Amino acid sequence: MSHRVQISSDALRAYTDAVERAFGAEVDYGSIVKTFSHTDLAEQRRYSPPDVMRIKRSAVKGNPIVDLISTSHVVKTLRMHCRRLTRLTNAFSKKLENFKAAVALHYAYYNFVKSNIAIRCTPAMAAGVTNTFWTVRDLVEMVEA
Repeated sequence: MSHRVQISSDALRAYTDAVERAFGAEVDYGSIVKTFSHTDLAEQRRYSPPDVMRIKRSAVKGNPIVDLISTSHVVKTLRMHCRRLTRLTNAFSKKLENFKAAVALHYAYYNFVKSNIAIRCTPAMAAGVTNTFWTVRDLVEMVEA
């Protein structure tokens, strides 16, 4: 990476180890824990999410900007682009291997091919991993190599 990154996750302990293995000390990492209300299920509509009662953001490693600790954009992006993760759908993988491949392909496309409006380049370009936009052909050729 060309610069220090900030990562956010929920408080699952496995993420702390994974971030440590991937980035060592060169990361600003924070976690977010949401506490949801418990209401009478009969009062709720069938698929209504519970209300968020409290949000606790914590620094885990480095010096993350606490106000930027969020998992919402990742969840939204992944669910909107990878239909296997959309709730209440029949678009699922029958094999774990296929599921992993679909998620990996999504992230590769999102990071190397798809231009992000906010940063006017791809996330990989912003991170200094590449200096050009990739085409789908470039992505497929890289996977085949």
